[in-house]
Order: sequence, then C-alpha cells, then structure tokens
Amino acid sequence: MDFHFTEEQSLFAEAVRGFARANLEKGALKRAHARGFPFDVAQLVAAQGLLGITLPEADGGQGGTLMDAVIAIEQVALVCPRSADVIQAGNFGPIRTFAEYATHEQKQRWLPDLLAGRSVIALGMTEPEAGSAATDLRTTAERQGTHYLVRGSKIFTTHSADASLFLIYVRFGPGLDGIGSLLVERDTPGFRIGQPSRFMSGEEWCQLYFEDCRVPAENLLLGPGGFKKQIAAFNAERIGNAARSLALGRYAFERARDHATQRVQFGRKLCEFQGLQWKFAEMAIKLEAAQLLLYRAATNADRGLPSGYETALAKAACNLAGFEVANEAVQIMGGMGYSQETLVEYCLRRTRGWMIAGGSIEMLKNRIAEHVFDRRFSQRPSHR
Repeated sequence: MDFHFTEEQSLFAEAVRGFARANLEKGALKRAHARGFPFDVAQLVAAQGLLGITLPEADGGQGGTLMDAVIAIEQVALVCPRSADVIQAGNFGPIRTFAEYATHEQKQRWLPDLLAGRSVIALGMTEPEAGSAATDLRTTAERQGTHYLVRGSKIFTTHSADASLFLIYVRFGPGLDGIGSLLVERDTPGFRIGQPSRFMSGEEWCQLYFEDCRVPAENLLLGPGGFKKQIAAFNAERIGNAARSLALGRYAFERARDHATQRVQFGRKLCEFQGLQWKFAEMAIKLEAAQLLLYRAATNADRGLPSGYETALAKAACNLAGFEVANEAVQIMGGMGYSQETLVEYCLRRTRGWMIAGGSIEMLKNRIAEHVFDRRFSQRPSHR
C-alpha cells in the first residue's frame, strides 16, 4: 500500500499551494472575520479550476477525483482557512448531489453560475424537530398541476444568507420512501428567508420558511424514494467536512509550532520544555492518523460513492483531531492564541462546529458500531 501522493497529485498540491500563497495569504485574517460568502474568492478560485473538480467535463467541471478536491481544500486551508469554505462549497455537499442527479436542463440552467463562483447553493435538511433524526422532517411537497406546493421550514442552513439556489429535502408522502428533494430559487413565491443569525464560528444562517411556496415541477431533483440516494451523495459532504477539520487543525498546529520555536520564557524557547514537546508529539499522532483515514475514504470513494463506514471513520477522526489540536494550539500560544490577532482561535471555533454539522460525532459512532456488529441499531424507542 502506497501512502504517498502520485507525481501528478504532488504537482497539483504544489500548484494550489502556490496559487493560495500568491492570491489568498494576504488578507486571510480579515477575510476570516468578514460577514457573508466571499464571492470574490469564489470567482478567483473558479478561474483557477478549483470549483467542480470532481464534476464531469461535460457538465463544466474538471473531471478530477475526490482526492483531488481533498488536496485542494487542504492546500488552500493551510494558507487561508476561510477560503477553504469556497472550495468545499464548489466541490462537496449540495453541489455534488445536484450534479449527480440533476437533469440536463437543470444543469444547464444553474451549473454555469455555480462553477464560475457567481452563485452558491445551500442545503435545506435540518428542521426545528428533525436534526440527527433527519427522516422526521415535516416539510411537505404536494403536486398541484405544474407546481409543487411546499409547506414547512428549515434551520441551520449553511450559506442561506447568500445562496441563490436551495436544495430542499421534502416529504412527498409518509415514511422513508416518501422523502425526496426539490430545487428552490431564492425569489420563489411563498419562500421567505428569515433574519440572519450567527453560529459560534461567526458563520451566518437564516431560518427558511415555505408558506404555500409554489415550486415549478421541473425543479424536482429526486422524487419519492430519493432519500437513500441523497444520503449516499451526502457522504461526499462528510469527506469535505473532514478535510476542512483536519486542515484547520494542521494550520493551528503549524502556527503553534512556529510560536514555540520563537517564544522565550524563563530564558528558554518554548519548544525546549518537555511538557510542550509531548503536546506536539500527541498532536502530530492525531493529525497523521486521521489523515490516513481521510485519504483512504477519499481514494476508495473514487471507485464509486463513498463508503458510509469509511466516511464515518474519517469524519469522526478528523473532527476530533482538528478540534483537539486547535484547542492545544490555543493553549500553547496563550493569550496570542486566544486573541483574534491570529487565526488559531478561529480554527478552534470552526472545528468545533464540524463536530455537529454533517453528522454529529455521536451519530458517526453509531454508524461505526453497526459495522462492527454487522447489524442495525435503531435509536428509536421500541413499540411493544
């Protein structure tokens, strides 16, 4: 088993890192604390061919692999953590599900702007009463002639303050087989976007309201029975989430390492204290172990849709490693790490959120346990 990049992957990584240093390093701190989706960065990276990396060339993508997209996230994040969000939005999550299942007409209508960085797509999955229990969603879609009438609401939708297109999970009928999805444009009649709220990370989100929202029938993405297909594609979102978590943890690690080689206390550099040496050794172990799980999941996924088990392992490991390393980096850097004068505290706040988003650590552990015991464990109460 080869644990090294191919020559082509190494050259790609170097090219992306060089691009990021030349175009994104300056202003990284200011960008991290700015509100709104950075469309200027999106158009810049689009021109570099870093959006739609895994999409077919016939759809306007680059025809690359999932591993290529992971490399792009890592290399950009190590220079400008905030800009890695743009790579994520242009390669993983709803855009990947959209590209997988959209009709030719839907792709022609929306992909050009998405891949050019002029617009961004948001995923409406979570509801006030349906979080980890996603199949409990209550937002309904009823066919009425040439339209679907949608009623319900969504919360915690990433990029909802700026998105022009929303991929919305809806219920066409009862049970798991009644779930599918619609594509809803921002100005659709009956679709209302609430006032922006903010996560601990500083990211904005808005509650979405569907009040007899009339969605054209041609905006159907997946009809009844589409839930399993949507979740299978959602595993790619988890790989992107894992890549960002790990990359921001590594960014914090490198900043803390630089600090420890320069900062002098009690007449010695911090790196000369064994207590801190052990911290760095433990941080390195966590980062390297999680990296291998991430690369395995991404590489194997290039043979098809990602494995649920391998993706769960990778996301759980990368979420924990990213957060724990960023947390230690803040501690090592003391007041400077805790200050917004550096991006280490930013990395801590962002990695904390990814332990919830895209499948919580606890739900991932449930998925892993099911693989271990080769059986499904329902989290719902039994009815006897």
